[in-house]
Amino acid sequence: MKKLIMMCIIGILFISTSLYAQRTSDIENSKDYPLISRFDGSFIEFYKETKWGAYKLPVNDKGALDWDNPKVLEGKVIRIQYSTSIDNNSEFVLQNYKAAFKKAGFNILIAIANEELGVSDRPHTWHAMYYTSDGYYKCLNNSKFGLGINFPIWKNNHSFIAACGNKDGKDIYAIIYTVVSDNITLITQDIIEVEAIETGMVSAENIAKGIQTDGHIAIYDILFETGKSDIKPESEVAIKSVADYMNNNTNKKFYIVGHTDNAGDFLANMTLSENRAKAVLNELITKYAIKAEQLKAYGVSSLAPIASNSTEEGKAKNRRVDIVEQ
Repeated sequence: MKKLIMMCIIGILFISTSLYAQRTSDIENSKDYPLISRFDGSFIEFYKETKWGAYKLPVNDKGALDWDNPKVLEGKVIRIQYSTSIDNNSEFVLQNYKAAFKKAGFNILIAIANEELGVSDRPHTWHAMYYTSDGYYKCLNNSKFGLGINFPIWKNNHSFIAACGNKDGKDIYAIIYTVVSDNITLITQDIIEVEAIETGMVSAENIAKGIQTDGHIAIYDILFETGKSDIKPESEVAIKSVADYMNNNTNKKFYIVGHTDNAGDFLANMTLSENRAKAVLNELITKYAIKAEQLKAYGVSSLAPIASNSTEEGKAKNRRVDIVEQ
């Protein structure tokens, strides 16, 4: 009986996508992303902006799919679904976006089509893994940013491309998934403008103000590789600001305190948070000549949240480094 119900659901999804006719104009209140040209002859079927969210991209540093260790991109997420004629197959769309990304100055992270996508070479399996939140596969839950038209079930004409660019000092990721149905070619475009949860970079002046007022200050612009204590290069400005403040206050001593959200094992996060604090301490001493006797490093895992861990935004606020006056 369960198998019959599942087959009926699949049939309904297949019919709803197969019978869908392409639009001849964009939906209201939609627009292209300014840095990336739309595919010629396509129209916007779905548009949604999410002010802040955590998007998972299953691509490793070698340009290969990695479902077990996806990159977590945090910031504004814009999803646009376009439709175009089925004459435009997935590989043709892929090549057009490769050209568009290069023209925009983006670095292409991955560009694959059809059997290269793996996951049984079926769009509904890719959909289950990339977009949904639970099920048989390890799912990334990227459907939380909205999804307009259902993907076709058994068609295997699909492609995937991801690229990264930079504008005004902000990393911008663009991800395109294209799939061909019976009547339309559906292009799903995700844009992630990566940014810290707190707006505005930290400065020596606001560190001084925070320490004077509260005895501590949370630093959100010191970033780490996911699950590691490796400091990302884009953290340099924030760490230099901390160093500038400490060099102006050599008579004071500070704790460097690492924090995590509540995801994962508590004890592992305790070790991770301490290692991250030690990494910052080491950077301050070795690169900026802060006196070792001024600093001590500790990690407290998820013991001191400043927001609810029930939301992605709250978790982001809880992942931080605190500078605490001793």
